[in-house]
Amino acid sequence: QVQLVESGGGSVQTGGSLRLSCAASGDTYSTYCMGWFRQAPGKEREVVATIDNSAGITSYVDSVKGRFTISHDSADNTLYLQMNSLKPEDTAMYNCAADPSLLGPICVSFPRWNEFNYWGQGTQVTVSS
Repeated sequence: QVQLVESGGGSVQTGGSLRLSCAASGDTYSTYCMGWFRQAPGKEREVVATIDNSAGITSYVDSVKGRFTISHDSADNTLYLQMNSLKPEDTAMYNCAADPSLLGPICVSFPRWNEFNYWGQGTQVTVSS
């Protein structure tokens, strides 16, 4: 059974850093598309970054380019999101997601959240000014 469990959220000040982790189990994720999404109160859920694990290609929403880095460690099946230079507008609930069918150009073309089959429960990130 596919299971995703996030951790690493918390409260930081503007300019701080956090690293989110998403421990994946129940399958081999080396051929999956995986991603991080976020949803702030009153706003729609948006994709933050995605990675095609088989091709090793990534994509980022413009607002986090140069500040966030998505990566996948195949040895322990963990997805990471390194977040640097955090801003108050990064405050949101962050979820990881995975899907075996969204590969190649589809994976890195900002698929919508409802195109992913598997989700974690989320971890809260709060950035104060």
